[in-house]
Amino acid sequence: MNTISPEKIIADLGQLVEPGKVRTDEESLATFGKDWTKLYEPKPLAIVFPKTTEQVQAVVRYANEHKIGLVPSGGRTGLSAGAVAANGEVVVSFEYMNQVLEFNASDRTVKCQAGVVTEQLQNFAEEQGLYYPVDFASAGSSQLGGNLSTNAGGIKVIRYGMSRDWVAGLTVVTGKGDILELNKDLEKNNTGYDLRHLFIGAEGTLGFITEATMKLTRKPTNLTALVLGLGDISNTMDVLQSFQQKIDLTAYEFFSHKAMGHVLAHGDVPAPFETEAPFYALLEFESISEQVMDDAMAIFESCVEQGWVLDGVISQSETQLNNLWRLREGISESISVHTPYKNDISVVVSKVPEFLNEIDQVVTEHYPDFEIIWFGHIGDGNLHLNILKPQNLDKESFFAKCAQVNKWVFEIVERHQGSISAEHGVGLTKKEYLGYTRSETEVAYLRAIKHVFDPQNIMNPGKLIDPA
Repeated sequence: MNTISPEKIIADLGQLVEPGKVRTDEESLATFGKDWTKLYEPKPLAIVFPKTTEQVQAVVRYANEHKIGLVPSGGRTGLSAGAVAANGEVVVSFEYMNQVLEFNASDRTVKCQAGVVTEQLQNFAEEQGLYYPVDFASAGSSQLGGNLSTNAGGIKVIRYGMSRDWVAGLTVVTGKGDILELNKDLEKNNTGYDLRHLFIGAEGTLGFITEATMKLTRKPTNLTALVLGLGDISNTMDVLQSFQQKIDLTAYEFFSHKAMGHVLAHGDVPAPFETEAPFYALLEFESISEQVMDDAMAIFESCVEQGWVLDGVISQSETQLNNLWRLREGISESISVHTPYKNDISVVVSKVPEFLNEIDQVVTEHYPDFEIIWFGHIGDGNLHLNILKPQNLDKESFFAKCAQVNKWVFEIVERHQGSISAEHGVGLTKKEYLGYTRSETEVAYLRAIKHVFDPQNIMNPGKLIDPA
């Protein structure tokens, strides 16, 4: 793509950032050139570590001049290869742009650099007596810029929404090298197109987010969890409707018995109760009064009488609350040793049971020896389909068969007017399937927008969409 030597590029980059903030050693190239996906071999040219928006701008302008591809790197917890540099690109790591810059108590906002880790933001909010509600299993390592670039959701979406719902303002460096201050943290700003929302979820293909002003809210009170054993997947909707009539849930998750089995096998957390059920629901709510708890128990008893719930348990302490959550949040780690093939898909909430059953039947029919692990944020229609590699099958053959599974799964997604990527982005792994969710006309508009902000196609090239 570029016309100057790699040595010259590396030397020039070293002049644009602070001393020692360009790395080319093999360990750094391997570490910062990939995310959690294992399908692509990282082959970046170099890793550059800016500390300011102006340094990012200098790198982008240099890349424009010499037509060098740039790949953003945050916590690298992505699952769609959006942060993979496999073609000699320069990786722009936000590792050192990790400062909380400004807090405003009256506005309940905090301005952060893009490399602030999710848990760091959550802890800062707690120190101010406030709450940042976007939460997920990778909160200890994922970074704010990456969260916003994929519009991350997580476990609290049913109550608090997605990452984009908490953004008051953004500072971005576009693919042309311009610095834009978007929305200026205003609550009301009706002056045309809100460009914030183009960069949120754009996976770094239009420009790089360097700073974000995030909204905070009050801390929830006395969080309480229920884990319920369900007789059938359709009962998830029966239970959800029953509880939502009287209680504002902060989370509504589900997982299959097979999924819980892998967590229990680790021995770190006990089974919630003796009764076995094919599926489980985890509900969380604020127990702010005796009336709320009385309502919850009355709804639970009604669900048992209806035959929707086989058994259940409610947390009586913070330790019990955490243990019940570990049944759900420990799934990904517990199945990781089995080389899972992951799909992150969504439909409107009411379609979930039929949708899940269709997919389950198709995969089981064609590959009866594949173990299917279901879990997800069922309260917002987001399902995580994980297919585990059989021990007697090599990785290449397994992934080849899963590519066929993708086609079947996404045909069902398309029929139900769902999304092939609910919260992990498109990156490289989902790009060829984008047409199952987006029309050709929509994709043409996406390409046009890409060209406006990144005419040289240097910003995370090859991810999400290809230029026209």
